[in-house]
Amino acid sequence: MDKLGFQANSAQMIPLTKTPLRQRQMIQQGFQQHFQEAISTNEKLTISKHAQIRMNQRKIVIEQQTWDKIADKANEAKKMGVTESLIIIDNAALVISTKNNKVITVVDREEASSQIFTNINGTILID
Repeated sequence: MDKLGFQANSAQMIPLTKTPLRQRQMIQQGFQQHFQEAISTNEKLTISKHAQIRMNQRKIVIEQQTWDKIADKANEAKKMGVTESLIIIDNAALVISTKNNKVITVVDREEASSQIFTNINGTILID
């Protein structure tokens, strides 16, 4: 530390003043709030334009209750480090990017049985 109250840092000069307690608490609370939002299990899935077109073309209908299960399982997979997941339900197979919370593509179960799914690091079966 030099005579002016600065500490040398290889990237910048940092003043050695103390942050008031209230300000530190606000910073900590802000961080905690952002952290909780980042790991929240209530993240909604979005459907890519491509996936929506596929669902319409194939007349695939997924009930809201099933979407809720899919979202829960995708978030669970995300916490386990899965980034691209194949989710198989009774009438369809969905490829989901868990890191983006986005349905990438959808095929019906009959078509899925003859497909090879690549770049997947997790598979979820939902009854």
